[in-house]
Amino acid sequence: MTYDNDTLAMIEARLDAKSLDRVNAAVDRIVAAKERGGKVAVVTGSGPNVHEGVTTLIAALMHAGIVDAVSTSSAVVSHEMGGTLDEVKRCAGEPLGVAQWMLPRGGEFELTLVDDAQLDEIQKLMPLDRELIAKLKQAAGKTIIKAAGNLGYPMGLWLEWLAGEIAELARANGASFEEVAGFGADEMTMIGAGAAKGLPVLVTIPQLIGGGAVGLNIGDSIPLRERATRLARVLDSADVIIESAVALTQEIHDGPFERYTGHGMWSAWMGHYTYSLEGKSLIRIDLDPALDRVCEAERDGGGVQKAIADGLPKTKLFKVPFRMEMSGFARHEGSIPIIGDIGAVWPLIAARAAQRLGVELSFLSYPQDTEPGRAMRAQIVRDVKPYSRDKMLAELAKRTRGAPCSRLLRG
Repeated sequence: MTYDNDTLAMIEARLDAKSLDRVNAAVDRIVAAKERGGKVAVVTGSGPNVHEGVTTLIAALMHAGIVDAVSTSSAVVSHEMGGTLDEVKRCAGEPLGVAQWMLPRGGEFELTLVDDAQLDEIQKLMPLDRELIAKLKQAAGKTIIKAAGNLGYPMGLWLEWLAGEIAELARANGASFEEVAGFGADEMTMIGAGAAKGLPVLVTIPQLIGGGAVGLNIGDSIPLRERATRLARVLDSADVIIESAVALTQEIHDGPFERYTGHGMWSAWMGHYTYSLEGKSLIRIDLDPALDRVCEAERDGGGVQKAIADGLPKTKLFKVPFRMEMSGFARHEGSIPIIGDIGAVWPLIAARAAQRLGVELSFLSYPQDTEPGRAMRAQIVRDVKPYSRDKMLAELAKRTRGAPCSRLLRG
């Protein structure tokens, strides 16, 4: 599948000339890395990455051999287990007998619109209130597409119920939750693509809170130090790191084991594994123009590095709302800030990189507020299937049969 020229022109029109130039610069870095046998890692946040089809596009880039590793949020893992996007019917919860004190603001309760086969699979292990489902189907309400699982009944509850079992299986096999969860996920998800291709998909420590019990069980599956070390090894192996609508990246790309812009010196001093971002490319897709202004201040006169060297407060010096991650990103010589909507930036990066590398993508994303974007979201609801426990158990048995437990799940 490839984007046609008219669609690309429509997407390009949503970005200014500077952003388009930086998209081209980012593609140059990606293509150069892949052509010399290097690796590309992606760090994604939640929310818009799911709604804009970006996580599904990244899964396609993993299958195509362009993206080699992903770090993401526990909320994204939860949504991908639910099928990424799903249809729900929203109704007033209290008239249906749902206690008002547990309902979210607005008092609405959601029914996940899945077929009877999916409900039967859930009911094999978890008590299911079929009477409540029947009431929800008959009640007045509104049907929408939203991030899958979450607060929809029964899918959101099912995923949080299932998360405890996945975490236990992960601990028993020396694996992360994400690795085991990938075995039962659709291959159009990042965790599913990671499992199918033997590629690392890992939740970052700042993004462990999300997805309710899914996030808690992800956090409990491996110790924090091991999670930080695994992430450090992923970033160490990458030539290009693309950050997509994600906060707190200072604690990700230059965290406890990074020496160049981060805080890894004492870990190195004490003999722990560390790595350096020196020589790598950091590409950040963001809507905050302050990021661009701080990067320009550094490029024009080394303002950020000088402020740090002199112990000056960066917020007052640059007179912009200064987020923590701007410091390391702005000081890094290989950083490219792309200020723009990820729903427009990602299709351009994917289309141009795939074309130059001579590969086709199995899925295409578009800005969600366009006609192709609405069709894309409906395609995700239709084609990306919710989690299969049976598939997970079968794959886990195949990989563990007759082999030692520790670390066997890769490959």
